[in-house]
Amino acid sequence: MTRLSVEMLAADTVEPITSAGHAQLGIAVLAGIAVIVVLITQFKLHAFLSLTIGSLALGAIAGAPLDKVITSFTTGLGTTVAGVGVLIALGAILGKMLADSGGADQIVDTILAKAGGRSMPWAMVLIASVIGLPLFFEVGVVLLIPVVLMVAKRGNYSLMRIGIPALAGLSVMHGLVPPHPGPLVAIDAVKANLGVTLALGVLVAIPTVIIAGPLFSKFAARWVDVPAPERMIPQRPSEELENRPGFGATLATILLPVVLMLSKALVDIVIDDPTDLTQRVFDVVGSPLIALLAAVLVGIFTLLRPAGFGRERLTPLVEKGLAPIAGILLIVGAGGGFKQTLIDTGVGQMILDISKDWSIPALLLAWLIAVAIRLATGSATVATVSAAGLVAPLAADMSTTHTALLVLAIGAGSLFFSHVNDAGFWLVKEYFGLNVGQTIKTWSVMETIISVVAGGLVLLLSLVI
Repeated sequence: MTRLSVEMLAADTVEPITSAGHAQLGIAVLAGIAVIVVLITQFKLHAFLSLTIGSLALGAIAGAPLDKVITSFTTGLGTTVAGVGVLIALGAILGKMLADSGGADQIVDTILAKAGGRSMPWAMVLIASVIGLPLFFEVGVVLLIPVVLMVAKRGNYSLMRIGIPALAGLSVMHGLVPPHPGPLVAIDAVKANLGVTLALGVLVAIPTVIIAGPLFSKFAARWVDVPAPERMIPQRPSEELENRPGFGATLATILLPVVLMLSKALVDIVIDDPTDLTQRVFDVVGSPLIALLAAVLVGIFTLLRPAGFGRERLTPLVEKGLAPIAGILLIVGAGGGFKQTLIDTGVGQMILDISKDWSIPALLLAWLIAVAIRLATGSATVATVSAAGLVAPLAADMSTTHTALLVLAIGAGSLFFSHVNDAGFWLVKEYFGLNVGQTIKTWSVMETIISVVAGGLVLLLSLVI
């Protein structure tokens, strides 16, 4: 079991703002999370407001001075947005460029043209995984649903045989692979190495998406055999464009930030000399900010220009890309505030004190906490940021690889069993024309498979690296 000394904890956090005992702190944590859950699920309050109120409730019940609780919350919010806000914005811009230019459709059509018959589910999971790298889950669903429905209809496939692999690809990228908001926030919270986390995330994602996608879709198609609903086939973005960017250029643009960040991680391992010029260069070009910024700038020439977008269309496109992420940024920031409130009230140290005699591994503990919050709130992002705040102190004496695995354990837990309190559940239900029971048999079970398989792989990796 991972342990943390008081000295090591003090190096990363301020002195606790309350002297409450473990019992009072435990009650405060449960009450704070309960407030968040009730406000989100019963009162349908936005997660940003719910996290803000829950943080204040946590501090008040823990007996901390309210002015210091407010300071902790705002400090955590500011630090989190400063750490990941620009990255989320750049990712949103790249995703908007990919969708509006027809680049996403070009990748879809190219891969589908070479696939057929039994290979179609594998083609769909490949498409979703590639497209899902720079896109938020909801955007990816909206983008790929027309393709899923058209392929199922034209090829006379079961909707679940095609749809489940696509959803699995998007969901796995969303939960495990940066630069998605959840993994980025967890990386920031536990001070993990982004390149190592990205590499291990891809390593875990590949077998996870195969099992939860093409393999599980065989069973899902038997359990729920429904045709593609005609009324839900919308127009694809590129149908109004005269030209689209090329397949190779589009794929290179999507993969550019991933290649740059992985290159930095590889150079850090091979050279391991902060004074070396090569390592210093890769530390810059492989930083997530520069990697994503480079992809956006390259995308202007590889995506927008071939599609006929002039300079006058660039600013409106960026504005449209940024608008939908305001809520995500606020939720992520409030989650960071909640995390800092947990730390500053001494909850992190309390968890260490209580769990040091447990036989449960730290990675499993992180997964279980994320699962509990996911089931209660329905939000993978809320589950990730809250769990990361609770278990962040566990990472202080972990190796670089195990800290990265801690992030992945949290991400895996945050995907567990999506049900009626998750917006994604209703998105899938309506687009695929399913009833609640059919959605649980397919989408909810698929999410659970992703969570369990990815969590299991993380624990296996922790034994060998």
